Amino acid sequence: MGGKITYFFLATVLVIVFGVVGLEGVLLLLTGEPAAMGMGAVAFLLPCIGAWFLWHNTRFARDAHRLAHALEAEGGLPADELARTPGGRIDRDAADAVFAQRQAETEDAPGDWRTWFRLAVAYHDARDTPRARKAMQRAIALHDKKPVRTA
Repeated sequence: MGGKITYFFLATVLVIVFGVVGLEGVLLLLTGEPAAMGMGAVAFLLPCIGAWFLWHNTRFARDAHRLAHALEAEGGLPADELARTPGGRIDRDAADAVFAQRQAETEDAPGDWRTWFRLAVAYHDARDTPRARKAMQRAIALHDKKPVRTA
């Protein structure tokens, strides 16, 4: 629950910053000076791009959470039984062993969103965030019966 509160707080702060920067952009556009108008256009555009990224990240997190709840209800959520270092990080060898198992499961059932979800968790545990995100996006698409992009 603490992660959700932190995310909501930081997203709110970010939206406030977007508003302030966007307002400054509008004020710079209203000056009538070419250099200030150029800076104002950029200052107005950057919050729009940031808001787009925030929206997509929020939607991704919400969809991944929805899948986690669905998998938990089925009893298929992967248990966190990986060995950890004294500092609390997941042991790399243990994560690699579980990853190999999850990858084999996904190759056996490539159309099942559950195997892709578990593969995404394994990628995350192995500290491969970009591939974890792509695997989770595929799990979300398969769960929602949307077209799946192939690489």
